[in-house]
Parts: sequence; C-alpha cells; structure tokens
Amino acid sequence: MILSPQAQASATLEKSPEAYRTIREVADSLDLPQHVLRFWETRFPQIRPLKRAGGRRYYRPDDIQRLKLIKRLLYEEGYTIKGVQKLFKEQGVQALTAAGPPLAQPSPDPEIAAESHAEPEEARVEDAHVRLGDEAISALREALAEIAEAQRILMQASAPVA
Repeated sequence: MILSPQAQASATLEKSPEAYRTIREVADSLDLPQHVLRFWETRFPQIRPLKRAGGRRYYRPDDIQRLKLIKRLLYEEGYTIKGVQKLFKEQGVQALTAAGPPLAQPSPDPEIAAESHAEPEEARVEDAHVRLGDEAISALREALAEIAEAQRILMQASAPVA
C-alpha cells in the first residue's frame, strides 16, 4: 500500500509516544536534514538508533529526546559539538535531559562557559577542522574539486557560442 505524503504525515501522528521512529520522521519533527542526524550519531555515542537489515534506522523515544537536547544546545544555546560532548561527559546525558529547558546557567568550567556564547565564524571553521579526520577532509576536498569541475562545465555549456 502506497501512502500519499499527507497520509504518511497522518500515519506518523497516529503512532504512540513509545513507538520507534524512522530517520525521516525524526528529521521532519526536528526540522533537520537526515544527514545531520547521521553525523550526530558519529559524534555522540549516546545516540544509538536500532538498525535493521539494510541499515534502516529506528530511533527510540530516548534517542529523540537526546537529539532534541543536542539541537537545542547547538542551535539555541550556542554550544559547539565539543562543548556538548564535554557537557554529556561531565553531567551525563540523563541528567541534562531530566533538567529540561532552562540550561543557560553559567558553567563553572570556563571552557564550557565560553562555548555557550556564539563564536565568530572563523573560530567555528577552525574548530570544524579539528573535529574532522584526515579521511573526511580528503573526501570533502575531492567533492569540492568535483563541484568546481561541474561548475566549469556548466559555465562552458551556458556560454554564448561565437
């Protein structure tokens, strides 16, 4: 049976709160791209969706709560990924999840407190290089080269013929 997008959305709403969710359902509910959730899985071992044959992910309610917390800390509180990892390590993800929304209290640790404020763009870019492995950086460089080549071909194809 094939469901229309509207039928799929209503089917999602009918699930119980304890039901497992697909990556698409979670990404839609958090208003994030699916690749961001997959990336966060690599950075936060606390996110452990159930994986079925073929690699399909099913997120538990606890995973979804942790993802909401991570999103809030990164996007609203201004933490870096390293800062969130440090918070999880020091305070435990359960303690942070149970604490609920008010988390903007200053931390006694100056590194975490400094990370809770928005950083300049340059600092975020430098921090990203620290977190990415050599293999990931190499793959990104290759992808960038392919994009540049595609842009060159597109420019040639759209140039007026003399």
